[in-house]
Amino acid sequence: MGFPGTWMTESESVVYRVVPKCACSTIGQIMYYSDHGAFFDGDIHDATEGLHKWAREESQGLINANVKTHNSYAFTCVRNPYTRILSSFFDKICGIQRNGRRYRGNLVPLLIQKYGIEVGGDDGKDEFDQIRSFRRFLLFARDTIKWRRPMDPDIHWSAISGHVGTFVANGGRYDNIFWTEQFNDGMQSVLDAIETPHEVNLKTIPRFNESEGHGPKRLHNVEDYFDDLSMHLVYEIFKRDFELFKYDFNDPSNKMPIGEIDLDEVHAKLGD
Repeated sequence: MGFPGTWMTESESVVYRVVPKCACSTIGQIMYYSDHGAFFDGDIHDATEGLHKWAREESQGLINANVKTHNSYAFTCVRNPYTRILSSFFDKICGIQRNGRRYRGNLVPLLIQKYGIEVGGDDGKDEFDQIRSFRRFLLFARDTIKWRRPMDPDIHWSAISGHVGTFVANGGRYDNIFWTEQFNDGMQSVLDAIETPHEVNLKTIPRFNESEGHGPKRLHNVEDYFDDLSMHLVYEIFKRDFELFKYDFNDPSNKMPIGEIDLDEVHAKLGD
């Protein structure tokens, strides 16, 4: 299976396991800058050179050899499951993508038909009941993950532990897992541990939120989207994420972690 979703600098200074909706655009640009002294011109997900990616066939041998021998510092970044799935809904379901189309073509019409979800019209700009639509989307997300119906799970709302776990299960080991909510501290701890061809000053690095502006603005506080049933669905999907990455399931309004991530626990539980 190898190491899907893994990126590595060309200098092999660092290895990163991408987790969608967890600051991956910013992290990718920082990695690119650390090698080249300039940012990639465009969305880093579209880069086909300047950064090794498992999706690039010519990079796979290099990434595989590096990760198997733990030759470079390896890290990933995680996010509160409540805010992550909300972000996925507004970006991928309600939003118009970079190509000017809806995400995954016929997905949104399917959700409108089968789950009664509203997305704000053809351009996502009409008013609609965000809370009701989001809760119906949660049912759909649960169905994809539990029963793989009406489609297989999507990387943007499948569990973080599933993404992080493929790296471990195939022989990789993390040196660092940090939280999106404490991004500067976490990213700085990575930069402090590695040597890069170009120095990175996090204070001057912009945030590359490539999904910003894709969808309608969230109108309510995070906790307003999650009633008791919605919280149950979230727990069903993301139970392991709450436990391993120390987020507060009982309080959707608290996006901050409530404990320290235990790397030994992560490797033991995700290495099966």
